Amino acid sequence: MFGMADSDPTGGLWNWAAQSSLSGDRVHGALAGALERTVVPLGPDPVDGAVLCDVYRVGGDFPTLIDVYLAPENIAESTAASAVAVRLEIEIMLPDDTLDPTRYVLAAPDGSLRPVHVDEVETDDGPERRRARPCTAAGTACGGSRYKPVDDPGRPAAA
Repeated sequence: MFGMADSDPTGGLWNWAAQSSLSGDRVHGALAGALERTVVPLGPDPVDGAVLCDVYRVGGDFPTLIDVYLAPENIAESTAASAVAVRLEIEIMLPDDTLDPTRYVLAAPDGSLRPVHVDEVETDDGPERRRARPCTAAGTACGGSRYKPVDDPGRPAAA
């Protein structure tokens, strides 16, 4: 797990995975629109005040990895990911606020955020994530999160 959504232990570093194969230009444009800031590729000549963004591909169900450097501290990571998901019309996965290494937050194209669990395999190209599924109340490590698990579809909701 890279960091925790909205706790910002990394000083402006966000690590996301997108469910589609995307170009860097498309991601940069969506991120710039969501943040209302200049976004440039990671490189030797950064632009003053710009957000840096590296986009690369791996395998799995979320094949585009998006690393955002110098992310603004006044915007919650989950809010930014949600806005980018809406602009790109795809799902974006970001780390959640638990210590469970299989649990993430999924930002949907409709702007909603929900907790999921995913199978992750580390490869030479980066982490591949597969088989995202809803986080249910059965996950004991997930109860303390601000992203509440969904009720198990086989059990009625608690009153």
